[in-house]
Amino acid sequence: MFGKIKMKIAVVSVVAALFAFMVQPTVAYYQTVGKATNVVTSGNIQLIIHEKTDQGTEFPAEGVYIIPGDVVSKEVSIENDCAHPFYLRVKMIYGTTAQDLTPEDCLKLNIDSEHWQLHEGWYYYKNIVNPGETTPNVFSHVEIVGDKVQTNHIGKTLSLTVNAQAVQSENNPITDGNIHTASGWPAE
Repeated sequence: MFGKIKMKIAVVSVVAALFAFMVQPTVAYYQTVGKATNVVTSGNIQLIIHEKTDQGTEFPAEGVYIIPGDVVSKEVSIENDCAHPFYLRVKMIYGTTAQDLTPEDCLKLNIDSEHWQLHEGWYYYKNIVNPGETTPNVFSHVEIVGDKVQTNHIGKTLSLTVNAQAVQSENNPITDGNIHTASGWPAE
C-alpha cells in the first residue's frame, strides 16, 4: 500500500512537471504581449464667411430691397481662422416666400470660375486655404433677373444663404487636383 502511494505521488509529480513544462512557454508567450495606447487629437478647423458690399462695408443682416433688374453688391469670401490649412467648399441655398417663384432662377450670381469649381452643387476652392488667408470672392454681386420677378411679387422675399465647409488638408491627399476627392467632407 505504501508502494502504491509512492507510485501515485511519482505519477502526479511527473504529470505536474509535464504540465508545468507545457504551460511555461504559453505563459511566457502571453507575458510578452504588450498593450500600447495611442492618443490622436484632430485639429480644430475654423472659418469666417465675409459678406461685404463693394464699398467694403458689411452686407446688411436685414437684407436689401430690390426691384427686377437690380444688381446688388455682395462680395462673399472665406477666411481661414485657425492654425491649420484646409480645403474649402461653398454652397448657395436659395429661398423665397413666393410660391410661384423659383429663387434659383431669380438670382443670378457671377461665380469666380478661375478660383472656384462647381461639383454636385458645391463650389470647391481650387487651392488650399492657409492659416490667416482669405479666399478670393466666390461671387461679387447678385443680379435680380427681371423677367422672373414681377410687380405682383412686391413684398415677397428672396433669400440667399451661403454655407461653407472645410476639411483639413494636412495628410489628406486629393486625386487629380480635385478638391472634392479629399476625405472628411460632412454629409449634407
